[in-house]
Amino acid sequence: MSQKTFEFRCPIYGFITLSEWEREIISQPAFQRLRRIGQLAFTNYVYPGAMHTRFEHSLGVMHMATMLYDGIVERSRELLRSTFGYNDEGLGRHRALVRLAALLHDVGHSPFSHAGEEIFPSKEDSGSGKPYSHEEYSAAVIRNRFADVIGSHRANNNYGFTADDVAVLLEGSADTESALFWRGLVTSQMDADRMDYLLRDSHHAGVDYGRFDWRRLVQTIEAVPGVRGGSPALGVSEGGLHAAEGLILARYFMFTQVYFHKTRVAYDHHLKEALKEILPGGCFPSPTEERLDEYLDWDDWRVLGAVKNGGGGEHGRRILDRDHYREIWHTLEIPGPEDEEELREQRGKLGELLAAEIPAKKSWYNTGSSDIPVFTETLARERKPLSSFSSVVSSIKPIHQIRLYVKAEDREKANRRLRERGSDNG
Repeated sequence: MSQKTFEFRCPIYGFITLSEWEREIISQPAFQRLRRIGQLAFTNYVYPGAMHTRFEHSLGVMHMATMLYDGIVERSRELLRSTFGYNDEGLGRHRALVRLAALLHDVGHSPFSHAGEEIFPSKEDSGSGKPYSHEEYSAAVIRNRFADVIGSHRANNNYGFTADDVAVLLEGSADTESALFWRGLVTSQMDADRMDYLLRDSHHAGVDYGRFDWRRLVQTIEAVPGVRGGSPALGVSEGGLHAAEGLILARYFMFTQVYFHKTRVAYDHHLKEALKEILPGGCFPSPTEERLDEYLDWDDWRVLGAVKNGGGGEHGRRILDRDHYREIWHTLEIPGPEDEEELREQRGKLGELLAAEIPAKKSWYNTGSSDIPVFTETLARERKPLSSFSSVVSSIKPIHQIRLYVKAEDREKANRRLRERGSDNG
C-alpha cells in the first residue's frame, strides 16, 4: 500500500525519509521524549557543539540500517532466498521490521543517555543482582507504549507486526534464524547504531576522529555464507575490509579522545552522584509496567531543573558552576604491573585529597565467533575473519585506564604531595 512520505533534514545524510506510519510512531510522547535526552550528556562542557539528542540519532540509525539492508539484499538476494526462503514480499516485510527496530532501539534511554545508566535498579526478580540495561528499558517501552500505534495502524495490514516482534528483535530473544540475522544491523560489531553515532557525534563535537568510509561499507556489506552449513552472517566483501577496519579505529579514537576525555568522565561522575540525591531511593524506577510512566517522566530537562533549584547536593552545584573535579594522575591506557604499583603509591600520597578514582574500560574488537567475516574476491570466494586480514584489528588491545581526581581547590596541594618522593600520606 502506497504511503505518504515525509522528510527530515539531517546534517549527516542530507535527508531522512519516513513513511506516514513511522511519522505517527515518532509523534508518540515516549518517542518525543528523546528530544529531551542528550546524546552525549555533558560532553558539551568540553566540546560545545555536542548538544544533539537521541531523537536525531534514532532517525539516523533507521536511515543507516535501511541503506545497509538494501545493500545486503542487492548483493545477497539468492543466498537469502535459499537460506530463509525469502521472496520479494518477505524481504519487504523484514525491511519494515528492521526500520522499526532501528527507529525504536533507544526509546528506553535514561536522562543523559549512558551517563545515567550507572544507577539503574537491580533486577530483583532474576536473582542475579545485575542492573537493568537500557535495551531492557527500550523493550519495555516498546511493548507498553507503542503496541497500539504499531499493531493498529492501517499500514500494518501489510505486515501483521506486533510491538513484541520489534522488542524481541532488539532483545535477541527471537526464535527464528532470519530475525537473529537481521538483528546484527542494530547490534553487532558493524551495526547501524555505532555507524551513526560515530559520524553524528564527530560532526557535532567538531572532530574528525569518528569519520570512516561508511559509503564503502554500504556498497560492500553482504550476507556471508555460514560455516559448515550454519546461518549466514553479516560481513563485507574483500573490497570493504579496510572500510570495516576504519570503523573499528574510528570507534577507538572517539572513545579515547571524546567519550573518555578526562573532563567529560568527571562530569559523568558528578551526574551519577547528583542523581543519587535527586531520585527517590537513589535510582531510576524499574521498567515494570506499573512504574514505566514514572520512569518516562524523567528526562534531561527535569534533572537540570532540579539541579538549578539546588538539587543534587555538592555534585549538582559543581555541574551548575562547571567546577568539576580535576584529574591529577592517570595510568597508561593499557597499564602493566609497574603502573599498577605506581597507582597504589599515588593513591597513598593523595590520601584524603583523593576525591574520585574513575576507570576508563573498553574492548575494541572481539575475535572468534564475533569476528566480522570477509568474503574473499578470489575464485574460491572463501569466508575469512577480518582479524586475519588486518594486523591492526588483530593486535588492538582493550584499555583499562585509571584516573585519579581531586577537588579543584585541592589541586595545588595534591600536586605537591605527588612530587614528594617516598612520602606516606595515606
